[in-house]
Amino acid sequence: MSILPKTSHFGALLLSLGLGLTLHYSSHAGETAGNPIVKNRFTADPCPVAVDNTLYIYTGHDEQEIGKNGFLMNDWYAYSTQDMVNYEEHGPLLSVDDFDWAVANAFASHVIERGGKYYWFVSLLHATDRLHEGMAIGVAVSDTPTGPFKDAIGEALVSDSTPNSIILNIDPAVYIDDDGQAYLYWGSWDELRMVKLKDNLIELDGEVQTVEAKNFFEAPFVHKRGDIYYLTYAGSGYPSKIEYSTSDCVEGPWEYQGVISDVLPKSETNHPGIVKFIDQWYYVYHTSQLPGGGVFRRSVCVDKLDYTEDGKINKVKLTKKGVAKL
Repeated sequence: MSILPKTSHFGALLLSLGLGLTLHYSSHAGETAGNPIVKNRFTADPCPVAVDNTLYIYTGHDEQEIGKNGFLMNDWYAYSTQDMVNYEEHGPLLSVDDFDWAVANAFASHVIERGGKYYWFVSLLHATDRLHEGMAIGVAVSDTPTGPFKDAIGEALVSDSTPNSIILNIDPAVYIDDDGQAYLYWGSWDELRMVKLKDNLIELDGEVQTVEAKNFFEAPFVHKRGDIYYLTYAGSGYPSKIEYSTSDCVEGPWEYQGVISDVLPKSETNHPGIVKFIDQWYYVYHTSQLPGGGVFRRSVCVDKLDYTEDGKINKVKLTKKGVAKL
């Protein structure tokens, strides 16, 4: 069963209403997580990060009221588990207020570890740099997975004024290749960009490159399995499916492979992360399945991700019961 944070009384309320944490069983009668994994608040745009024997899932936080339009997001949380069933809430760990140059919109983010430090790449509305829609990418850093995090550079890493940036600079995703070279991907409105990062992860290293990926709309995520690099993304417009392309090089070219997940009920956005944790691959995503959920009130879920013998990704089966306890 999914466990609410020890400091929250909301779980008891959910249980009293019959909306709470339900014990599910797999075909082996084992305990499972249940989806969504977070039931005491609305969460979105997950980024999973495995650290030794703990999985951390970093999320945005939907705060919009029922019946109102537009994303209202001011901070980010993390949820940790060692068994894929019991989760501890951490946060909020980072907010718009932690970036002096930003004013709103704590949109999708990505966390990655390097050299014992944790770098949190975030999408935010810039206070002054608004040649286009004004969204920018910043980075915070911490010595631990759960903070404290602080703005690493005191300004945006990517903004509207960055050469070859895009109209809507959101959805950062960082991948560190086997040779240690780090890459920052981001994109929206059908435009995908990539740039190398210096070893410190807080400076761009070279020119921003345009990336071609069939049907790309937004929400890129890069992972590697064996010798194959996988670029997954929200595709085919808005509302979005999740589609993917593969390559034998992290810089592409990318060959289109197909759809992983279809358009979600009640959620026009679709923004997953993929992680290997204790010998199993997982697909971490959001839906709008909590009571009161909707386009601007989403909830993070986890299901298994499987591959064919030749390295293709099987279409993900989105479940209510979630994944089995480790």
